[in-house]
Amino acid sequence: MTGGTEQVTSGHAALGPPVLACGEVRTCLLPTREALDERAALRVLDLRADERVRASRRPNRLVISPDLLTGVDCGLPTSTGARVRGVGTVTTRAVLTEGRVLQSTASFSIPATGTDRRQAWGYYLARPGSLVTVGRLVGNPVAEGFLAGPRPGFLDVGSIAEGMLARITRHPVLDHDAPLNSTDTRLRWTSTHADAGEEPSSLFTLAEDGLRTLRLRLSHGTPLTAAAVLCEDLALHDWLLTTVADRLDGLRAGSGDVRGTVKVVRPLVDHLLHLWMPRARLDPVLHGTWNHLEETPGYSRQWSALTRRIRDQLALHAIQLPQEVPTPR
Repeated sequence: MTGGTEQVTSGHAALGPPVLACGEVRTCLLPTREALDERAALRVLDLRADERVRASRRPNRLVISPDLLTGVDCGLPTSTGARVRGVGTVTTRAVLTEGRVLQSTASFSIPATGTDRRQAWGYYLARPGSLVTVGRLVGNPVAEGFLAGPRPGFLDVGSIAEGMLARITRHPVLDHDAPLNSTDTRLRWTSTHADAGEEPSSLFTLAEDGLRTLRLRLSHGTPLTAAAVLCEDLALHDWLLTTVADRLDGLRAGSGDVRGTVKVVRPLVDHLLHLWMPRARLDPVLHGTWNHLEETPGYSRQWSALTRRIRDQLALHAIQLPQEVPTPR
C-alpha cells in the first residue's frame, strides 16, 4: 500500500477492495475451575438473539460467537500525524478453545477509496466490518500508527475487544476459580498486500505488558481479512507458550520437593498441553505465512522442549513419589 495514491469518490460509488486490515486479539484463561462442556460454552458465547453460536468438534472443540458490530466515527492514528477520519463498523467476535482458552478479536478493513463527505449510517451498516475514510487515506502511516497503539481521541479497537471479554467473563456459569495463574496477552496486527515483485513477509515483535505486534504483507489475491483467523491462531499458541514457560520458570532442577513440582505441572497437563494444534483451521493460502512465522522464533520447537521437560519431571518424580507415601499398616 503506497501513501498518497488512494482516491476519493462520491458516497454511492464502488469503494474497491480493502487495502488495509487491522485488529487486536485478547487471549486469556477462562476464569473457571473446569473446562466448559459444549452446551455451557454455547450459552456463554450466545451474544445475539438473532444469530446462533457456531461450534466445531474436529480437530478440536471450538465455539465461536456471532459477530457484533460497533459503530465508530473518529480519527485513525497515523505515524506522521496526518489527520484521517474513519467512519463505519468494527467487527468483534469471541472464540473459546476446548472450553478453556477465551479470545476476543476486534477488527476492521479499509477500502481503497474514501468518500468526499460523511454518509448516513445506513451506508456504513451495509458494509459490516469496514471503515470508510472521509477524504484521502494516507496509506502506510495508518498501519504504522495503528501498531504504535491508540492515543486519546483516536480509534482504540483493543478497548472494544476488552469490552467483549468483560461481558463474557461476567456470565453466571463461570465460577472465577481458575486452576492456574496466567497472564493475558494482546496481539495487535495489520495486513496489507506486498508490492509488485515483493515477497510476502511478516514481522512479529514482543513488547511489554503482554503486548505483541504483527505486521503482515500478503501476496496479491489473498484476502486481507483472512489474516484475522491467522492472528487468532498465532495469539492462542503464543499465549500457550507464554503461560507454560512462565509456570516452569521457577521450577528448580533436581528439587526434592516432589509434591511441589507436581502441583506446578499437573494443571498444565490437565488443562493446556492438549490445546497445541497450530493451523487447525487456517486457510491453506496462509500456511506459507504461518511457516514463515514459525521459522524464526520456532514456536513448535520451544513447545516440544517444554512438554518434554514436563514429562521428564513427572517421570522422575513418579519414581520418588512412592517413597514419600507412608506404607499402609
